[in-house]
Amino acid sequence: MTRVTQTPRQVLRQEARGVGRSVRAAWRGPGRERDLVVQSLKAAGAALLAWVVAGDWLGDPLALMAPWVALVMVQATVYSSLRQAAQQVTAICTGTLLASAAQVVTGDTLGALALSLPVLVLLANWSRFGDQGIYGATTAVFTIASGSVSAAAVGHRVGQAALGALIGVAVNAFVLPPIHLRDVRENLAALAREAGEVLCALAADLRRGEWDAGTAADWSHGASRLEHRLEALGSARAWSRESLRLKGPLRALRRIPTDVPPEAEDERWSRVTGHVRALTRTLAVAADEGRAATPPDPALLEPYADLLELIARACHTESGRLLDGRSGGGSGEQPDDDGAEAARRELRGRLQEGLREHAGREAPRAAVLGSLLLQAENLWAEAVPGSTGDSGSGAHHRT
Repeated sequence: MTRVTQTPRQVLRQEARGVGRSVRAAWRGPGRERDLVVQSLKAAGAALLAWVVAGDWLGDPLALMAPWVALVMVQATVYSSLRQAAQQVTAICTGTLLASAAQVVTGDTLGALALSLPVLVLLANWSRFGDQGIYGATTAVFTIASGSVSAAAVGHRVGQAALGALIGVAVNAFVLPPIHLRDVRENLAALAREAGEVLCALAADLRRGEWDAGTAADWSHGASRLEHRLEALGSARAWSRESLRLKGPLRALRRIPTDVPPEAEDERWSRVTGHVRALTRTLAVAADEGRAATPPDPALLEPYADLLELIARACHTESGRLLDGRSGGGSGEQPDDDGAEAARRELRGRLQEGLREHAGREAPRAAVLGSLLLQAENLWAEAVPGSTGDSGSGAHHRT
């Protein structure tokens, strides 16, 4: 399928729409966008507070180091703030001491930089410093450029760094401490919703009879979007684990939700993503005129499209439950209960009848239809909590 290159104006409009959506989402209510706003304001507030403490209360005429450190200490989790505070203060102390020693030894700005920077840049790659090691080198440049390398000046800079780290960590921990549990729920809900959207798009294409390379590329793109969302879910789950590494103190500061979807839900929707990928791959192979596999009879594409839409509605129902905080995994609740199950059985019966007819006449069509029916059964079993399917269907069922 031919891709149209966007003009710079189209790109700017797209970016502007994205910014507008983010602003509206932050205004409407809690979510990732509002969390980003809160963290940004906290970082700015920590820097301003450090400037006031160092400059006004302690009388420092050049209160630079404290707000600088405080600004970068407001991290995504309280645990990461504590870890990076230790790393950055250590890097700053190392840079200050080495730069001061180099200045004393060489007595020249250029010579001190040439002596200290190579060592500090190498130390920046030490894993113990994490991504904070580069602050050792930047502190050395600042120290040598300022020309103050006395013991009092060195102690002053180290004290400023420690003050900034203390203020940054305190602001992050005590002012709306970041807890990423909601990110897991939102990514799970988005994954379920997008799985439903992909299935709806597949159903629409099957009804139109569009079986060409361009349509197959769109199917593959939809499955890839689900995989990207699955990766985002894994990242959110990792942030949530780190958020709770200090859950004892955090529970005393702010109520931590206890109804977060379990990791079994991640695995369930990972399987759904895999089944969607397998389904789109089967359809893409059938759409390839150079392959032996051929699409099922057009008369069977209509009930199969109906079956995909039924599964899509189940995905959308699960998305709503996740957003509402009512994860249905393993609960036995089904969308529209008996009505949805009865519709699925009726559609499945028609497709099985068609499969038997194909098996006696056209083996390639039967192979494709059998694979499509298998993937639909697998998707239903995962998308509808507690569903078990029918015995003797020839498709995979959960036990």
